[in-house]
Order: sequence, then C-alpha cells, then structure tokens
Amino acid sequence: MRPRFASLLGLATALALVAMPPAAQVRVDDLVQADVLDGGLTPRGTYISALRLTLSDGWKTYWRAPGDAGIPPQFDWGRSQNLGQIQITWPTPRVFDQNGMQSIGYETQLVLPVEITPADPDRPVRLRGKVELGICKDICVPGTLVVDHELDAGAGRNPAIVAALAQRPFSRKEAGVTSATCRLAPVAGGMQIEAHIAMPSAGGPEIAVIEPGSPRIWASQTDSRRDGGTLVATSEFIPVTNGPLAVDRSAIRITVLGQRHAVDIRGCAPG
Repeated sequence: MRPRFASLLGLATALALVAMPPAAQVRVDDLVQADVLDGGLTPRGTYISALRLTLSDGWKTYWRAPGDAGIPPQFDWGRSQNLGQIQITWPTPRVFDQNGMQSIGYETQLVLPVEITPADPDRPVRLRGKVELGICKDICVPGTLVVDHELDAGAGRNPAIVAALAQRPFSRKEAGVTSATCRLAPVAGGMQIEAHIAMPSAGGPEIAVIEPGSPRIWASQTDSRRDGGTLVATSEFIPVTNGPLAVDRSAIRITVLGQRHAVDIRGCAPG
C-alpha cells in the first residue's frame, strides 16, 4: 500500500484542477459537444436514451470514479419534466497515466446510456438539466454542459446505444466470481479495506477500483495483486469531513479492469 500522503496529494491535485481557471479563456463547450440519443420505449414502458459527449482531438473526460488525477462528473436533472427514475449504465473506461498519477475515463467519444422511468407513463418526458465535468489534455478545463431534450417514444433501436450497452462490465455471474470479501481495519485518519475476490483473470494487469458507496467517504487509489485464483485489492477510506467513519459493505462497489474485460461487483461480505 502506498503512503497516505501520496493519496492525499492526488486528492489535492484533483481539487486544484477543478479550481484552476481555464487557460487562454478555453471553455469546456468549445472542446466537447453534448447531445441526447433516442432509443425509444422498452416493453416495460421505460425510455432508452443516451448522453453522447464528442470530444475534440486529444481530449478526454472521466468515469464516475476518475482516479487521483481525474474530475468526477456530476449530473443535475432537477429541471426535467415527468422524470420518475433514471439509471445510468457506464461503459468500461480506460486507465490513463496522467503526470505519474492514474486517471480513469474516456477519449474521443462517450455514449452514456440512460434508462428513464416516467413518473406518468401517459405523458412525455423532457430531459432537462446540466452536466458538470472536466476534460483534460495538457491542461484540465472544468465546466458545465446544458441538456434539454424531449424523448422520442417512437424512436427505433439506436446502434450507438446498443454498442455502449454491450461495453458495460461483466456481472459477477458472467465473470465467474465465486466470492468477494472485505476486511476492514482502522488506520490513522480513516479505514483500510482489503478486498479478496475469487475470480478468473480478466486479462493482463488487473486494476481494481473500490468505491465506498458514500459521497462522505474518499477512497485512495487501489493497489491490486494476484494470489493464485484470488485478486487482492487494497485501498484506504478517508472521511471527507471530521466525524466517525461508517462503512456499509453492501454499498461497496468494486470494478476490476482487465485487458479482456471488466467486472462489476456490488457489495462484499465480511472476511
């Protein structure tokens, strides 16, 4: 496990990038184009749609857990009409080395599928809101994109959405995960978590990302190693504000990124 000061340095760097004024007055909407794709209605009455972000050459944006050097995206759909529930499916991201620190995200284009349940199935759904995100190349530019789109219930199957859904990580069952346990131990300022995942190799060097499942907890970059048929991943959880640290194992999410595929593991048992 790397020293905690390195983890905190990565957090401080990411926060500094968010606060950094755009160089030469570069704006995020000059570098990324956002639009909404329609995929019509499912048999159960939900809408299939996607937010498509098309990035300028050489620029990248970030996954929901962006790593020490990334800027996590934030979504606000509060101005939408007839929006009941919304579920996002994240395609498998890539791992980048950014000035010696790890970041996780996408380059060129991100198609982010969303499944929307209308509050009233007999009324149309208008998706209105904003996306706060960062995009990086030689500099990082934080900004806000505005989305306003009435969903088309009569739209047909959209190949771009289908392709993005096919790029999701495997489930536990699909990846052959037989067990996932987590050991928690107190450390100065927080908690160390060591996950033991019994699963076949996902190919090549495997990178595990451990998400604590609470916005009040920050997780350090994970160290991963193989012990035979078990992947061992270690991270540290640090409370964002002062106070006791409570970890809900059922809310922990572990994503294993391998060269052949990725695996999405929800929850871990004591062990």
